[in-house]
Amino acid sequence: MKPSFAHNVENVLAKSGIENRTESLNLVIVFYVVFLLFAVISHYIYEASESSLGLDIMIESIFAILVVGFSILDFKGILKLYKLPIISKEIIAISLLVPVFSAIFVSLSVGYINELLFDSSGINYYSDYLYIENPLAWSILFVAILPPIFEELAFRGFLFNELSKVVSEKVTIIGTAFIFALVHFSFISLIWIFPFGLLLGYLRNKYKTLWYGMVIHFIHNLIVLLIDYYNYNSEFII
Repeated sequence: MKPSFAHNVENVLAKSGIENRTESLNLVIVFYVVFLLFAVISHYIYEASESSLGLDIMIESIFAILVVGFSILDFKGILKLYKLPIISKEIIAISLLVPVFSAIFVSLSVGYINELLFDSSGINYYSDYLYIENPLAWSILFVAILPPIFEELAFRGFLFNELSKVVSEKVTIIGTAFIFALVHFSFISLIWIFPFGLLLGYLRNKYKTLWYGMVIHFIHNLIVLLIDYYNYNSEFII
């Protein structure tokens, strides 16, 4: 007995679904490898080179180009995430309170852990840009503005979309948070970046938008930077 037309269509759709999942999984693997290599290479370039504005611009530009390049592969899916969401009191409270708490917690805990383990206060994001005129303005650009835009597009945009085609929503949130933490290339930062990524992934999944993640990410980074700015300048106050 020959298979029915409906049965043939079902087989074609099943085969197409498997091929789509395989393609998405391949893209996730390529994404992971590319950005892990980028993190490693840029880390060693910074270690081996003197600080310069040109170097910072070059590294940030390469990162942005890579993110946009991947995102073009899922242009329609990404575009949906930039629709302005409905704003509620709940999400306003979350967007303001969470990054304030997380920034203060990170500044205190990471500094303490660095002093405990390495006898060092750790990274001061503001002092990293003292070699440039107007260091506060440049540090705000490189620390508080650019990362929320491109990291959210990369991890909660492209990577989230592709991984969600292969695994469940929960696994997608956990997976994107883990990769997000891993490519920051810092063991101590992994302690807080992973749960921070879980929150951002949860909000992106619940509200289907990148805007809340970008706002929280921006406020968090800005407060951490301003705390570093205060700590650096307070050292010179008698």
